[in-house]
Amino acid sequence: MNSCPSTDQIRKTFLDFFASKDHLILPSYSLIPENDPTLLLVGAGMAPLKPYFTGERRPPHPRIATCQKCLRTPDIGQVGYTGRHATFFEMLGNFSFGDYFKEQAIIWSWEFVTEILQLSRERLWISIYREDEESFEIWSREIGIAEERIVRLGDEDNFWEIGPGPCGPCSEIYYDLGPEKGCGKPGCTLGCDCDRYLEVWNLVFTQFCREADGSLTNLKKTGIDTGAGLERLAMAMQGVTSLYEIDLISPIFKHFAAL
Repeated sequence: MNSCPSTDQIRKTFLDFFASKDHLILPSYSLIPENDPTLLLVGAGMAPLKPYFTGERRPPHPRIATCQKCLRTPDIGQVGYTGRHATFFEMLGNFSFGDYFKEQAIIWSWEFVTEILQLSRERLWISIYREDEESFEIWSREIGIAEERIVRLGDEDNFWEIGPGPCGPCSEIYYDLGPEKGCGKPGCTLGCDCDRYLEVWNLVFTQFCREADGSLTNLKKTGIDTGAGLERLAMAMQGVTSLYEIDLISPIFKHFAAL
């Protein structure tokens, strides 16, 4: 792929890639959830697809991919203080409903970032849920990631949920923006609040349902819910260190700076 593709090209390349893997490509849903009283606004690519994960509705295809408009507020306090947070963003996602699971999701994500986007493998790091030995084995044995580049994180970082509904442990791909973007503190690594390690892709292994009372139950069928930040992938591909510098957003700043 072109070493400096536009954000629009990255979006199209992602959807084309998963179309070639037998995924049904759906357009973005509205930011306003339909028939979901648990959410005010759609904050993740999987949010409009929750009924498919729970089995409440049958999906039009067992494999789906989207580029979903999202608006997220839990980390709004970090917007403007880091180069990687925004309230509105686009989330690329590939989803499986009772079809493929951890192994295939990991293999395809690695193929996309290293072979299609051709991101430097030396800059990529992996996080897994601290108790997920299966993911560790896939990343280390099958993909060939050195053990020291696989970091185990806890519930706050690597167990994904967004209100009541489908959830599960996750594994993330990080892109190292370099020590100059780090905090300089000893032991700075994945999960640090500084801007050095940029999370570009979250692979959620959907196997539980968070009930209204807070308890966890097993889903009848496991699923895959992945989210890759379009703007963050653009940062890595375009060699910039802030969302506000990518080709989709920087013209807005230049316009107002000119005024």
